[in-house]
Amino acid sequence: MNQHRSVIRVTPASRILLAFLTITLWIPCSQAQPGHVLQHQIVYQHDGHFAGWPANNGIWNWGDEIVVGFTLGHYRKNPDGGHDIDRERPSTTRQARSRDGGVSWETEVPAFIDVNGRERATTQLTSAIDFSNPNLALRFRDDRFYASTDRCHTWSGPFQLPTFGRPELLARTDYIIESPQQVTAFVAASKDNGKEGQPLCIRTTNGGLTWNRVGWIGQQPPETYGYAIMPATVALGDRGYLSMIRRGGVFDGEKQWWLETWLSPDLGQSWYQLDQPRIENAGNPATLTRLKNGEIAMTYGWRLPPYGIRGKVSYDNGQSWSSEFVLTADGVSWDLGYPRTI
Repeated sequence: MNQHRSVIRVTPASRILLAFLTITLWIPCSQAQPGHVLQHQIVYQHDGHFAGWPANNGIWNWGDEIVVGFTLGHYRKNPDGGHDIDRERPSTTRQARSRDGGVSWETEVPAFIDVNGRERATTQLTSAIDFSNPNLALRFRDDRFYASTDRCHTWSGPFQLPTFGRPELLARTDYIIESPQQVTAFVAASKDNGKEGQPLCIRTTNGGLTWNRVGWIGQQPPETYGYAIMPATVALGDRGYLSMIRRGGVFDGEKQWWLETWLSPDLGQSWYQLDQPRIENAGNPATLTRLKNGEIAMTYGWRLPPYGIRGKVSYDNGQSWSSEFVLTADGVSWDLGYPRTI
């Protein structure tokens, strides 16, 4: 099974690119209902290859020009039911670019990957990044971040991030630009015992030269089994954040996996768990996108039969959510999702 990407238009005023196993172009009119899929596009497909996990990499757009990052490896059926990627062979990072709103795609080697498929060594950022650059893209992965000022054609970095007192940082790309010098990022760190993980909010106020921890999102999960990772966040007004967190834990001796919602009213210093939405999707990260009409769109993988991608929309700044709608329900395996949207 190969993994691909997708484009979705949800209202006349708003467009979402949904990156998961496949690419779907969805363009409903004002009367159309969520889930009305009109076109389905493949971003990358090659026999014997495994390609996926855009949530681990990032997605960026400038009008109809879209770039999505993904992991490329070798396909191997996992006899234990895990990801169908060959862990004994090397994998690397690729990015795909569309210049027509997601209809056609070209695969590119990111500039931070060398001829052997390896990332450049980390370096120290010495000049502040201008976050107001209209062609800017930032990428976060583990304890590193990267910056592009030309729409992902070239990248500077990776630059080292602190681990904030934990053995490891487990960052993915989730950030909000707040001024020419300030970015707030939402990442995860390992637990004290080195296992994943606990989310936190970090911020730079000097163009990326230094980063400070603003606040932990929730309590550290149990050391035995339990994780809280892969935040997906939107801003609420001038001081608030809403974040969906991917969770795993044990209840009554049984492992469970779900999504839960956290709110910060004070720029990330303190966080409060909300009762809803809580989504029992068997362990797949969500993505949140603020639409041009002010609504918030949420999508997530569904790892229970029938496998696919589902979503919800909030019309009141996250206070309530629509009924769940199904975008796809034809996945051949649970191993799908990791969506990113624009």
